[in-house]
Amino acid sequence: MLAEWRECKLGDLLQIKHGFAFLGEYFGTVGTHVVLTPGNFIEDGGFKEKREKAKWYSVPISSDYVLNEGDLIIAMTEQAEGLLGSSAIIPRSGVYLHNQRLGLVQILDRTQTDQRFVYYLFNTKPVRQQIRGSASGTKIRHTAPSRIADVKICVPLLNLQQRIAGILSAYDELIENSQRRIKILEEMARSFYREWFVHFRFPGHEKLSRVASALGDIPKGWEVKKLPDVAEVNRAQINARNAPGELHYIDISSVSPGRIDTITTYAFADAPGRARRIVQHGDVLWSCVRPNRRSHAQVMHPEQNTIASTGFAVLTATKVPSTFLYLATTTDDFVAYLTNNATGAAYPAVTATTFEKADLLIPSAPLLKKFDEATIPIAEQIYTLQRQIQNLRRTRDLLLPRLLSGQIHLA
Repeated sequence: MLAEWRECKLGDLLQIKHGFAFLGEYFGTVGTHVVLTPGNFIEDGGFKEKREKAKWYSVPISSDYVLNEGDLIIAMTEQAEGLLGSSAIIPRSGVYLHNQRLGLVQILDRTQTDQRFVYYLFNTKPVRQQIRGSASGTKIRHTAPSRIADVKICVPLLNLQQRIAGILSAYDELIENSQRRIKILEEMARSFYREWFVHFRFPGHEKLSRVASALGDIPKGWEVKKLPDVAEVNRAQINARNAPGELHYIDISSVSPGRIDTITTYAFADAPGRARRIVQHGDVLWSCVRPNRRSHAQVMHPEQNTIASTGFAVLTATKVPSTFLYLATTTDDFVAYLTNNATGAAYPAVTATTFEKADLLIPSAPLLKKFDEATIPIAEQIYTLQRQIQNLRRTRDLLLPRLLSGQIHLA
């Protein structure tokens, strides 16, 4: 170990404050604050807002349990696989409540300890393993502030903590900037779609009269078609006879609204049994389970032998541009259609047939061509930014354990 690093315990640097056991009877779809749970964490460290299914609290609560921007919290309950010990920094003040499954990290002496450094420290493998190893319970594993305090660590002096945190924060800021740009581009594409195909303010709309249809009055020359008239559902899949030796697998859990987070490479013999659906450039992936969660994404420039789970419906455009198909099948109305036609109480789900019965409003071919020309560059920019984010995360994750263990010496 380098001379400027010392061995200690987390309890020498910080204390963990338990949250409040908020009463479930006051949870609802409206309220004054959102109750955070470990489900708001992501495994490699970070925070995600799930406001579309948030637990709102509808009665006044002590300000002691209202989190502020910059607060550091840690998941003490294994609500989802891999999330115990995850840490996150609160993005906004006055919105989120601190429940009993979370610990609020309070630095004891800020002249000796940098909070951002501690955030990254929680994300190192040795610390995460110790926190998870301290948990008890069979059905739901839980750790405690006192057990977290006993976790053994090595830390440098404050100035080196700040330099390390600054390097890693620079990567996170670049990632956040790219994510903001992606959101802007996605909204641009959706605005195009809404203006042209929902509000009918497309180029030359003044010259077209309206005609009646199953979906109401639509511009003359447009048609209401079933999805299979313009796209294939689950076009192709692999089996033991035609399977590649190696495949790149997209699981349902790896798809968030609008993006594919991870793709895992397997030898076919080791791949999950659900790794069957063949995907190609432009395909739309839609999780069949709980469609209200909007787990969908468009596949862009996949590697050869990229395979999706059978838990997805794979939509392949045949008579419309792939960007049009993606935007048309991810509108609020389409999500509502899927949600309303899902069956099953515990795991409401749709099937390929549900997609095949869906109605789509299809404009004229010249207008589709114009839409394709306007939106393909946007889709390509989003893809480029997503690749940049993956590379930044990969580099950050390689640096993190080396910086936090002193393996990389900063002169």
